[in-house]
Amino acid sequence: MTHSEKRLYLIKNLLSEQHQYKDIIIPDKTDEQKNLLRSLMNIRSPYPVSEELLKVQDEYLSEEVIERGITGIAGFPASPIDSRLVLWRGDITTLKADAIVNAANSALRGCFIPCHSCVDNIIHSVSGIQLRLVCDGLMAEQGYNEPAGKAKITPAFNLPCNYVIHTVGPVVSGELTETHCRQLADCYRSCLELAGSNNIKSIAFCCISTGEFHFPQEKAAVIAVQTVTEFLQADIQIEKVIFNVFKEEDYNIYKAILHI
Repeated sequence: MTHSEKRLYLIKNLLSEQHQYKDIIIPDKTDEQKNLLRSLMNIRSPYPVSEELLKVQDEYLSEEVIERGITGIAGFPASPIDSRLVLWRGDITTLKADAIVNAANSALRGCFIPCHSCVDNIIHSVSGIQLRLVCDGLMAEQGYNEPAGKAKITPAFNLPCNYVIHTVGPVVSGELTETHCRQLADCYRSCLELAGSNNIKSIAFCCISTGEFHFPQEKAAVIAVQTVTEFLQADIQIEKVIFNVFKEEDYNIYKAILHI
């Protein structure tokens, strides 16, 4: 199958699982097909999937990753505070780090809103159906939602990195409290502890809780850098911590804090 044939195969198979959408007309334009495929992946519940569909999906997503570009982690500007702290602005799903951090919700099964712009949705969309299945297994075994400040690790599947570390940040509704700040610091510590126990040398953090969870950006960045710096003082295994930002405002905030 060609790349476009794989995309149509996946769309048709995922539509066949959703009986309410079986009469949807598949668009002709490539971008519209890509959005439809992503939407179908986003809304798909974590039920079993055939090996054939996974095989085609993995081939398709791997080709998509190559087309979008893979970002090596060498050469990012480092902080004089600690040369292991680096800053990069771009799409975290292109990073070839050992692990990237996903700012998850407490259900820890990904974002179900079609084509939502949150990092949780984007990571699951690039990784593939398996990521939700693995997360569902972890949560079913746990038996309760993931508390704020905790973290879990999974394979990355079709992402360029090796692992995804999922952490649930605090939701700020109203005034920022000490509890919010403590929970956010716990997110960074939990992720770094998991990295250490899994022999991870490089880890990329997104801006946890500053998007949909409304944590003030500058305060979140201060907590992030302070927590990571303190952790690295007692850790010699982790060689690189990437503060990955997407917005120019966040880049300028981290640049000032890291003295880059």
